[in-house]
Amino acid sequence: MITRRGLAALPLLATLPRPAAAQGGEWTPNRPVRIVVGFAAGGATDISTRTIQPKLQSLLGQPIVVDNRPGAGGNLATETVVRAPADGTTLLMGTIGALAINPTLYQNLPFNPQTDLTPIAMAGSVLNVLVVPADRPWRNVADLIAAARARPDTLSYGSSGVGGAGHLAGALLDRMAEVRTIHVPYRGGGPLMTDLLSGKTDFAFSTAPTALPQVEAGRLRALAVVTPRRSALLPDLPTVADTLPGYEVANWYALVGPKALPGNIVARLNAAMRETMEDPEVRANLARHGVEPLPGSPAELARFIREETAKWASIVRESGASVN
Repeated sequence: MITRRGLAALPLLATLPRPAAAQGGEWTPNRPVRIVVGFAAGGATDISTRTIQPKLQSLLGQPIVVDNRPGAGGNLATETVVRAPADGTTLLMGTIGALAINPTLYQNLPFNPQTDLTPIAMAGSVLNVLVVPADRPWRNVADLIAAARARPDTLSYGSSGVGGAGHLAGALLDRMAEVRTIHVPYRGGGPLMTDLLSGKTDFAFSTAPTALPQVEAGRLRALAVVTPRRSALLPDLPTVADTLPGYEVANWYALVGPKALPGNIVARLNAAMRETMEDPEVRANLARHGVEPLPGSPAELARFIREETAKWASIVRESGASVN
């Protein structure tokens, strides 16, 4: 099941029966399929979408066009798909931010992801790593928490923007460890990494592909992963949950479509996504980018989005983050 207690169970969903076609026979797109991505080319969501693109388009029999529409934390891309015809040719590779965090973070959102979009398939989860500059004395999560408790409102952590996974990972750490740290938002992962490497900030929750080269070069120290269990991608690295039981931040993304997408279209797209994410070459390529493929059913995805939205709503409110 897709639950907020752990995405680790998601691969088990690959063994479930494929969703039955409904509302007509098997669907085949009659023109190229556009997958809208709410971030610039080169980011984790974009790279993952382009990695699955060749296999997915071969299964659907039509070219797939990746349409990057960055802005407003993914909201511009989401609204593009909300307003698109429900014919299966305009889809969104949605993220935890766009689908679960933004409904609380943004005060005047003109759509509701739970009612204005159709869940199709879970895609994957990008591994996030808690890292600190190599010159800091902290060797593990307990050390970092102890330092934060000793110096309230002093230690700072950077993120690639307000309301993103990196921001709320820190807010969740504050809540569960009962500490107070300072959030420093940046305009993207590049400036964040620059200041972290220079020591201007004390820690960050960074995606594995961004952080690990700096860890291997000795400039950063990795303390833990944010998954509920150790990651197969970094099996020797402990989890934050080893120190704070129940801690989990799943930086996930999923394929969704416009509201009222017919059942036969959903079934075909879900089956194609599952087959794509089970392909050994696709899985290997995603792993190189720190992405764990996580196939699942539309119903399980819908439930997961509801649970994630509820989980992060309280954390967003507690953090005081808000965008008008």
